[in-house]
Parts: sequence; C-alpha cells; structure tokens
Amino acid sequence: MPTHRSLPPRDATRKQGRPRFTMEALYLAVIAGGVVGYFGVEIAAAPFAYFASRCNIKGNVSIGSGERIYHVPGQEYYDETKISPQYGERWFCSEAEARAAGWRRAGR
Repeated sequence: MPTHRSLPPRDATRKQGRPRFTMEALYLAVIAGGVVGYFGVEIAAAPFAYFASRCNIKGNVSIGSGERIYHVPGQEYYDETKISPQYGERWFCSEAEARAAGWRRAGR
C-alpha cells in the first residue's frame, strides 16, 4: 500500500486558454458568407443603410399593383411607410438613385 498520494505535475493543473481562432468560428464565417452570397449584397447592406443619416428615402412596393414608389421625408405617408426587404422594399440615399433603380416618387 502506498504511503503517500501522487500529485500531478505543476503545469498540468493550470487551465489552458481557449485558442483565439476555433473551427466553430471558421464554420460560422463560411455559413454567413454563403447566406450573404445567396441573398445578395443588397439585403445584407439594407440594415446598415437604415442607420446612415443620408439614406432616408423609403422605397416601397405597392401591395395591389406591385408598383415601386419612393417616399422622401416630409411627404404625407412617409412616417407610416415601413420597409420590408423580404418584399423587395429598400432604402435609397438619393432620389437620383431611386429613379435609376426604376422607382417613381410618391404623389403626396
């Protein structure tokens, strides 16, 4: 029978730090890149355009006719208009950009 307890070496009791780059991070990056590639850059950039102060023109798709109309700040229905990227709606930074993309200005 042993008369003493054997202890692990000093280095074995220290916790190892987690590596900065893990395979999980690589997998997430690949999946995120695939999602952005599948949906396109416009959808990935849409949330960032919202926060840019000069990109405040709302491109709205009419439910009934499918017509693409843009609203500028100060127009009658600007505040009520909500942007839903899943329906093809988006933000524009200038009226010229909206017209070039094939949208027309709202009447009111």
